[in-house]
Amino acid sequence: MHEGHRKRLADRFLKEGFEGFKEHEILEYLLFYALPRIDTNPVAHRLIETFGSLAGVFEAAPEDLAQIEGIGERSALFLSMFPEAFRAYERSKLGKRPFIKTIKDACDFTKALLFGKAYEQFYVIWLDTQNRVIHFERLSEGGTSESPVYLNKIAAAALRHRAAKGIVAHNHPGGNVLPSKADIDTTHDIMKALNTLGINLIDHIIVGENAVFSFQAESLMGKREYRNKDAYAAEYTGVREFAPDGYADIKQ
Repeated sequence: MHEGHRKRLADRFLKEGFEGFKEHEILEYLLFYALPRIDTNPVAHRLIETFGSLAGVFEAAPEDLAQIEGIGERSALFLSMFPEAFRAYERSKLGKRPFIKTIKDACDFTKALLFGKAYEQFYVIWLDTQNRVIHFERLSEGGTSESPVYLNKIAAAALRHRAAKGIVAHNHPGGNVLPSKADIDTTHDIMKALNTLGINLIDHIIVGENAVFSFQAESLMGKREYRNKDAYAAEYTGVREFAPDGYADIKQ
């Protein structure tokens, strides 16, 4: 019975992809490849019930996944690979050393680094004089609400890679991409530290679940205070969706 059901799901996937699948059916199908000899339908339902959604399952820690009946260490690692594979896929599409000429370019690049991360992480992207990526690296990782930033690590990394410019980025796992006062103060401090080395910090980007915020796009580079806008205006000017056109060139 399992083989017939698996073949029907496989044929359905080949015909329409996952577009018509419910979330538990996607998990059920994926788990065919990790659990070849058992019925994965009840396992998929238990995962959704425990973690709330397909995204919740993919973002869960492997040790938490392994606690679910029917999911061992091997299957937990298998499920944990999908978000990382997606981010690697997005980075691969951009190329090994892409040019970041516009704010949209920077948003696309940082989304590929940070989208879907369950914990707050802080990245820096180093560019040459032509705005080509020299190197990118994760400098810190915090809990769900903070990621400590060390100015000496940033300065040392900039010199090590002989960078001309830099972009910093971090994620807000809670989804709200509006910068906090700490985010603005951190940006100011990093900009000041890099300026002493002759390196220009051209943007700070915050990645959320469905949106991204660019300090450059919102004219916040170098400013110490963020003034909340009207809620309706913030939907279009304070928060940048991932896909739209019309991002301005990064100011030099």
